[in-house]
Amino acid sequence: MSATRRAHAVRIHAYGEPEAMQHEAVDVPPPGPGEVRIRQHAVGVNYLDTYHRRGVFPLLALPGVLGVEAAGEVEALGEGVARLRVGDRVAYACPPVGSYTSLRTLGERFVVKVPQDVSHEQAAAATLQGLTAHMLLHKVARPQAGQTVLVHAAAGGLGSLLTQWAKRFGLRVIGVVGAEAKAALARAQGCDEVIVGEREPFAEGVRRITGGAGVDVVFEGLGGQVFHESLTVLKPFGQIVNLGQVAEGLPSVNLADLGPARSLSVSVPGVFAYVRTHPALQAAADELYGLIARGELQVRIGGRFALREAAEAHRALQSRATTGSLVLLPEGD
Repeated sequence: MSATRRAHAVRIHAYGEPEAMQHEAVDVPPPGPGEVRIRQHAVGVNYLDTYHRRGVFPLLALPGVLGVEAAGEVEALGEGVARLRVGDRVAYACPPVGSYTSLRTLGERFVVKVPQDVSHEQAAAATLQGLTAHMLLHKVARPQAGQTVLVHAAAGGLGSLLTQWAKRFGLRVIGVVGAEAKAALARAQGCDEVIVGEREPFAEGVRRITGGAGVDVVFEGLGGQVFHESLTVLKPFGQIVNLGQVAEGLPSVNLADLGPARSLSVSVPGVFAYVRTHPALQAAADELYGLIARGELQVRIGGRFALREAAEAHRALQSRATTGSLVLLPEGD
C-alpha cells in the first residue's frame, strides 16, 4: 500500500503579494478510493493563480498550495481506479487548488492521459488554456467560417492558442497586443490584422480595419473599460465573451445597452464548469493534444522557472510583458 510522502510545494500562509509565497516541505497523502498520486514534472502558471494568492478568490483554507494545472506521471493508484495505470503520462486543469508541488494526490476523474509526443511542459502550459479555447469555439461562441473575431491579449498563452484554433475554423482574426514587440508574434500565430494598443485605441483600430462594420465575437479577459469599449465594436447580434478581470474587475452591464436595437449577447464562461460537466473530457483533451502533436497548434512557453522561483514567475506574469505561457519545474526541488 502507498504511504504518505514528503514533497516540496509553494504555499501561502496569508494573502498578499508574490512575497507571500513560501517554498516548503509538505506531506502528500496516499491516494484514497478513486484517486491517483502524480509525480509532477511541470506546473502551469495562470493569472487565476494570482487571484488565489491575493485572496480575490479565497482558498478553502490557509496555509494553502497555489495552482490548478500540472503534468507528470502516475506514481500510485487508489482503490477502484481502473482507467489509469502507474507510469501513465497525465495532466489536469481543475480545482481543488494545489498544483504548485512536486507530488499531488487528485481524483482520477479530472486527470487526462497525455500522449508520448506531447511533452510535460507543453501539457502543463496548454491544458487549461487549450481546454478553454476548445470550450470557447465548440460550446460558447460557436463561430461560423468567414466571421470576424477580436482577440485581446493575442500574444499571451490563451490568446495564442485561441488565435491558431480560430484560424482552423476559417475565421478572420483581429488581434490586440499591448506593444509593438508582440505584434510580430501575433501575426505569426495567424492574426490577419494586429492592433497595437500603444499606437492606437483598439476600438478605433477595429472600426478602421472593418470599415465600421465591427466584429462578430470579442474574446477579452481584462474587464472594466476594455469590456465596455469592446461592446461598441460588435455587429448586430454580436457576442462578447469575458474570460477574466485582469484590469478592473467584472463589469456591470446595463441590459438596455445590449438591445434590442443592437441585439448583443454577453457570456462569462468558466472552464472549470466545462471540465466538471464535459461528458467526454478525455476526448476534448485528445483533440487538443493531437493538434499539438501534429504541430497544428504551437505551444509557446515564454518562461521556465524552478518551483522555488514561483514568486518570480508571478511578478513576470503580472508585468504583462510576457508572451506565451509560463511553467514551473519541480525537478530537483
